[in-house]
Amino acid sequence: MDNSAPAAPSGARALDRRILALALPTFATLVSEPLLLLADSAVVGHLGTEPLAALGLCSNVLNVLVGLSIFLAYGTTGTVARRLGAGDRLAALSGGIDGLVLAVLVGVVLAVALELALPFVVGLYGVDPAIETLALRYLRVAALGLPSVLVLLAGTGVLRGLQDARTPLVVVVATNLVNIALNVTLVYGAGLGIAGSALGTLIAQTGAAVAVVVVVVRRTRAAGATVAFRPRGVAAVARSGGWLVVRTALLQAAVTTNTVVAAALGATALAAHQVIGGLWVLLAFALDAVAIAGQALIGSALGAGDVALGRALTRRMLGWGVVSGLVFGLALVVARPAYVGLFTPDPAVQELVGRVVLVVAAQAALAGVVYVLDGVLIGAGDARYLALAGLVSLALYLPVALLVRHLGVGLAWVWASYAVFMAARALTLGFRARGIAGFEWGPEGSGPGVVRDADPFRALRQAQGASRAQALQQAQGASRRKPFGGLGNREPSGCSLFGLSHLVAEQGEPALT
Repeated sequence: MDNSAPAAPSGARALDRRILALALPTFATLVSEPLLLLADSAVVGHLGTEPLAALGLCSNVLNVLVGLSIFLAYGTTGTVARRLGAGDRLAALSGGIDGLVLAVLVGVVLAVALELALPFVVGLYGVDPAIETLALRYLRVAALGLPSVLVLLAGTGVLRGLQDARTPLVVVVATNLVNIALNVTLVYGAGLGIAGSALGTLIAQTGAAVAVVVVVVRRTRAAGATVAFRPRGVAAVARSGGWLVVRTALLQAAVTTNTVVAAALGATALAAHQVIGGLWVLLAFALDAVAIAGQALIGSALGAGDVALGRALTRRMLGWGVVSGLVFGLALVVARPAYVGLFTPDPAVQELVGRVVLVVAAQAALAGVVYVLDGVLIGAGDARYLALAGLVSLALYLPVALLVRHLGVGLAWVWASYAVFMAARALTLGFRARGIAGFEWGPEGSGPGVVRDADPFRALRQAQGASRAQALQQAQGASRRKPFGGLGNREPSGCSLFGLSHLVAEQGEPALT
């Protein structure tokens, strides 16, 4: 059985078919996730403005923790895809099991830590006592679902790395349907209020995690891999995700800053911000579908040593990102009358949402570019640069956000200031993607630190009849170490996105134990 990646397609249409085969199911999966949040908002919103504001605060807390753990999905997708592209399905699935084990460990630690620190965490937002009480009530239940959420992330990453985007879609859609039914029943039928919403979501998330684990374990055993705890393998997954954690922490800092600035405007603004935040997540996840498909496709191409395919896929995905952003931005504006009233009966909140969504829609095309570039660079293994770019972008955004908070000019300006952060990300990621001459690249996750030939895979392509390993050795011979070096991550990485100056040679895989 040939476990190698598919041959590179020729022509734009063939590329589009490969991209859409993963992007469309991923789009549906990602869109359904914020729809889960929006469904919670609709159910809780009819309890009143204060419960809706509390849910907004809780969503931000949970999104920060889950967002910091996104490396479990992104890192696993790239690792599995590269190993699959190299023709080693056994190693791909073994790495996936390591990711699942790490997800359980991290999830338990986060759940315990959140339960212990809840009063302190909620107190940081400085909201009214009534909102704080409701937020504590919700989070005490929701924190118990963190292990399930993280397992679902890792399992989804494994499946996407295997080029399977349909199974996660089925699991997530079923989860959302169960969650909506449980929320309505527990919030109103059982009279549990906001705690009922948390309990319904907890039950649905646990079922989803179990389903994904069953699928991954079955495929692992079918491939002949062992389902076992491998400390070295788990440690390797944790190390490779380090820079992604830093990158995500910086992005979450920007999102949290946005929420804190909105919270200072009062309950009405915070309630409207919760609705707008859900719509932004819906938009962002829809755009990210192309980027996540790119993680799998580019990872597979790099595993197979197909540089030309990586470049071509990047160009096509950027085009899809811009078009998708324009379409979804327009849809947000046109559909305002249909969705604004679904989230709250409060006329003041409805009016504010209707105005601020125009600011969000204006950023949609820019967001399309940012999310695609981010996903492509994750697939290429350039996690260290992503962290550095996040630091620069946050440094540019924070003064603007703090100025808006000081002036108290309204929620529309809060979201307008967020466009500064998106523009900074577009510039920093675009700088990297265009391969500015003289920028030095190192091994995956280490960023600068190794000076390489402008195209170190040239030897790989020119090696007629040579084995892949021999060709890679020739390619790596074009490199010379700088004194400050890299961090020694050993995953294959790199993609000369536009045929310019940066492409990282393969470093080999960590040993499986």
